[in-house]
Amino acid sequence: MDILNEIMNIGANDILKIGLSLAVALVVCFAMTPLVRSFAVKVGAVDVPKDGRRMHDHPIPRQGGLAIFLGFLMAVVLFADLDRQVQGILLGSVIIVTIGAIDDIVPLPALFKFAVQILAAGVAVAFGVRFEFIANPFFWSDVHYINFGAWSVPITIFWIVGITNSINLIDGLDGLACGVSAISSMSFLVISLVLRQVNVAVLLAAILGACLGFIPYNLNPARIFMGDTGALLLGYVLSTISVIGLFKFYAIISFTVPLLALALPIFDTCFAIIRRLLKGQNPMSPDRGHFHHRLIDMGLSQKQSVAVLYSISAVLGLSAVLITTSGEMKALILVFAFCVAIIIGIALLKSHDDRVHEKQEKEKQELPGPAQTPLPPADPSESADENHNTD
Repeated sequence: MDILNEIMNIGANDILKIGLSLAVALVVCFAMTPLVRSFAVKVGAVDVPKDGRRMHDHPIPRQGGLAIFLGFLMAVVLFADLDRQVQGILLGSVIIVTIGAIDDIVPLPALFKFAVQILAAGVAVAFGVRFEFIANPFFWSDVHYINFGAWSVPITIFWIVGITNSINLIDGLDGLACGVSAISSMSFLVISLVLRQVNVAVLLAAILGACLGFIPYNLNPARIFMGDTGALLLGYVLSTISVIGLFKFYAIISFTVPLLALALPIFDTCFAIIRRLLKGQNPMSPDRGHFHHRLIDMGLSQKQSVAVLYSISAVLGLSAVLITTSGEMKALILVFAFCVAIIIGIALLKSHDDRVHEKQEKEKQELPGPAQTPLPPADPSESADENHNTD
């Protein structure tokens, strides 16, 4: 009820502007996606399944992020206040979309893409998108706010690049990254309305509308992927908007709000990095250990796996919204419950890994030993045909 009362206090013109931003982004993205799909086919931006990490069994066009960007850009230009920070976000988005679109056609080296992401984050920071200070999470301290000073630049760049890549890493199932981004955007939008941050709400409505316009084409079975173009864009926009909006929330638990709303991709990314380092692998090397892969390996279908991750993301987003309207003690209890949930999740994942390992060891033990006197095939040509199929 408190949330509705806060939202109702926003002027009718501002509510109309936010609604139009969402609607325009949705319509533009929905209308442009078929054209972008045809363009992707012509330029060769097609995802061909060639390893076990991919869940589709036939070539599917990517670069759908171009439609998302067009919808977002149109809505922002029409309805947002293009102040210096918003200009920096748009300029950085152009850089991100450009490198993503090229990578969807011709795969680029990971280190080069990482450098461009830092550049795009640096552009946003140069235009004033940065963590200057944050509410002190240690509520027993006499210091109410932590001023980052010169550290605000590297910390902000780290946050932007980290979230940009985390959204990209969960883009492994039809509709997953786009849907999770839409849920996070919706959570951020409600919070920005509660905090009466109208311009931030316009930006969030634009990215939410673009996601909603694209997702009908991206749900399983997907007709188009958003590719790195879209995944990097969504991560970049959400990370930069959170800096100029949600982290400015002057409450003791303000720093937890964006972390909760984006907890699913953040946790998946952190777990992936730790997992690879423990195995002595490059933390940027791809593998089949993400949450969505594990759900598939547990026997769930793509749609079921996406529904599970949507639900988790929605609960976390709702928690972020409740934090902004509840008492501080309730918020701290909620954060504690979230930490417990993380521990339980790690335990479940560890249990799953142990079961998979035990199953593999059991299968090895059950393999029959080599025959003492192997018999040659009766027909050599028949043997050659059988050995040809080594899939």
